[in-house]
Amino acid sequence: MNTLSIGQSLIIAIWIALVMSRFLLGGATLTLRFTPLMTGLVCGIVMGDVKTAMEVTAAIQLIYMGVFSPGGQMPSEPAIAAGIAVPVALMSGLEPEAAVAVAVPSGLLGSYLYQFRFFVNTFVVKLTDKYAAEVNSTKLTFSIIILPTLVSFAIFIPFMFVALYFGAPIIASVVESASGGLLFHVLTVIGGGLAAIGIAVTVYVIGKKNYIIFFLLAYFLTTILKGLNVTNVTYAVLGVLIAAIYVLSKKESREAL
Repeated sequence: MNTLSIGQSLIIAIWIALVMSRFLLGGATLTLRFTPLMTGLVCGIVMGDVKTAMEVTAAIQLIYMGVFSPGGQMPSEPAIAAGIAVPVALMSGLEPEAAVAVAVPSGLLGSYLYQFRFFVNTFVVKLTDKYAAEVNSTKLTFSIIILPTLVSFAIFIPFMFVALYFGAPIIASVVESASGGLLFHVLTVIGGGLAAIGIAVTVYVIGKKNYIIFFLLAYFLTTILKGLNVTNVTYAVLGVLIAAIYVLSKKESREAL
């Protein structure tokens, strides 16, 4: 696949607008915005290659593991990064690690777009203040929920559609023609380094002395059991059980006191 159809581009663009507007389940949408995994899944479904899309998204996810959003603003937008990088990778056959090099500038551009949304919403806030002074609940609902959603749709749908329908095929063709050369070898190495940084930042944040034992336990378990081809689902279940045992033991310790 060397191009995206109008329908495919529009579906992905609408999904990004829904995520960025927080329209889906309110605050729960923040999880969709802060992680590229669901966006990668949507791109995979739309483009008919979920397996490859998730492999690419997993590499992108690693670099955002240590990214935080003080005040709701992120240095890079993971959903937009995945929304552009995953289709480009699927169209060009780009390796997941090298796709990170497409995701990073895309996410950075998305963060500027999100700041522009903040600017536009300052005018919406003025309306909200006016309706609050009038004690008009109907208009307040419109200015607090509906109007910001419409603003988000007006900003992100055109941007993503143009980026995907017109920009992604051009990027994919350039990537495809240059793949296998020195440039993309460098990008692959850099992509792997960015993933390592994301993991390192996460470990630093959760690396309290009381909890570092769990990180070491997980690391050595995956190393010891590597030959058994244990799935991530099994590890997740094991992690939940260990966490439950830890919480239960702490609860019983407090009750004993």
